[in-house]
Amino acid sequence: MRETALTRLTGVRHPVVQTGMGWVAGPRLVSASANAGALGILASATMTPGRLRDAVREVKARTDAPFGVNLRADAADAGDRVRILIEEGVRVASFALAPSRELIGELKEAGVVVMPTVGARRHAEKVEGWGADAVLVQGAEGGGHTGEVATTVLLPQVVDAVRIPVVAAGGFFDGRGLAAALAYGAAGVAMGTRFLLTSDSAVPDAVKARYLAASVRDVTVTRAVDGLPHRMLRTELVAALEDTGRARALVRAVRAAAGFRRLSGLTWPQVVRDGLALRHGKDLSFSQVLLAANTPMLLKSAMVDGRTDLGVMAAGQVAGVIDDLPSCAELVERIVKEADETLARLTAVR
Repeated sequence: MRETALTRLTGVRHPVVQTGMGWVAGPRLVSASANAGALGILASATMTPGRLRDAVREVKARTDAPFGVNLRADAADAGDRVRILIEEGVRVASFALAPSRELIGELKEAGVVVMPTVGARRHAEKVEGWGADAVLVQGAEGGGHTGEVATTVLLPQVVDAVRIPVVAAGGFFDGRGLAAALAYGAAGVAMGTRFLLTSDSAVPDAVKARYLAASVRDVTVTRAVDGLPHRMLRTELVAALEDTGRARALVRAVRAAAGFRRLSGLTWPQVVRDGLALRHGKDLSFSQVLLAANTPMLLKSAMVDGRTDLGVMAAGQVAGVIDDLPSCAELVERIVKEADETLARLTAVR
């Protein structure tokens, strides 16, 4: 695969990023992705600071390749987590929300590459102005919290607006997609669902089977979980949340929030504060605020415990077209080979 601005910036062999999916992107998947030549991103939002440090060290014990860590910029202990990354020599810091100018400055001063995720051109322009080294642009096809603009519309807007490397996310799963992203001017692609559905992913086999059985129509966008647009598989819980009354939703939210509080070590005020931070100006009920704060627990029920009836399953639309479970090494090799063949074929046509 040819060198791109992403490979030069991060030191990875291939312009492919494995995104930081909560409860999915642990040391095993991240190290397998890194060893395959991609940029593996460790998901840290569900970890205590102590567990984050241990997880980073576990990845380093499994690979010598560069990797990154995904952080919540609005977390109460974001500064402490940034210092862990710096102390442990992590190569890349990614963010689901735009980090502050101060956090970016602290990371860059220590030589850490800063790569926030954005869903709008103006957000990309903002973080570039604050000093971000690259930006990951997620279109509406992507899993989890998502926007309304398709990748094919959003990506060229951002590429034209900023001078830093742009990584495309949302709707990518093969080498043709990588070739298309490069043609748009991106420096690489980022994939979540495609890496979740590998043999190196620690997600229970029964859950992977549920993903593999899904059609494109089984992937939905709902506001029932936390009041924000959230792309996921339509599961029993999603259907129940969409049909339930406010009182039952509040009881469910409080129970889930209590579980997340125990796992994360947060206090109740911090749980509520984190939920409020995710509102983004939306008019959410108190139960939705709690659900926004403890969505990680709903993900854990499915992605760790295998209880698809009690949890949510974030999914990009590509879940409906994926039908195999390769290793990360096989996946990346296949994507790179197909991208090279696609680009060579297009060049030959000229």
